[in-house]
Amino acid sequence: MVAIVYGSTTGNTEDAANKIHQYLGSDKTELFDVKDAGLAALEYFDKLIFALPTWDYGEVQADWQDVWDEIDTTDFSNKTVAFVGMGDQFAYAEWFQDAMGMLHEKVVAKGAKVVGHWPVTSYEFDASKALTENKETFVGLALDDDCQPELTEQRVKEWCEQIKPAFFG
Repeated sequence: MVAIVYGSTTGNTEDAANKIHQYLGSDKTELFDVKDAGLAALEYFDKLIFALPTWDYGEVQADWQDVWDEIDTTDFSNKTVAFVGMGDQFAYAEWFQDAMGMLHEKVVAKGAKVVGHWPVTSYEFDASKALTENKETFVGLALDDDCQPELTEQRVKEWCEQIKPAFFG
């Protein structure tokens, strides 16, 4: 079973989490709003998907901010984690997907194995903390429902196919 943990203010990230839940299978995944569930439920899952938007100027969304310090005391060493970010590549081009990158950094520091990198092609932005070292991929699925909503469904579908082997063998 895979836990899909999301935080959402406008509903875009929640919608993305629901799409992932649908594509991976509701019998194989369980949805958690981090606002309601916190991180306590994570101890029962070895496979996790964290979904969060970047808010304002490179900030973490409020519900994730509430559990931010708790991440530092959580052991992810036996967990496989994938990330999904929601951002606006034009209005916030200097901070595109920064929250995903910041969460990735914290979780990797606590031992997580990460899957689900996503290519940077077809995006226009100035900077991002969510880039991998080679800057050719994001650390997770990058979505932009503000500027590219027509691409979200296909991106989610392709990314889910990509991560299935890591999560389900």
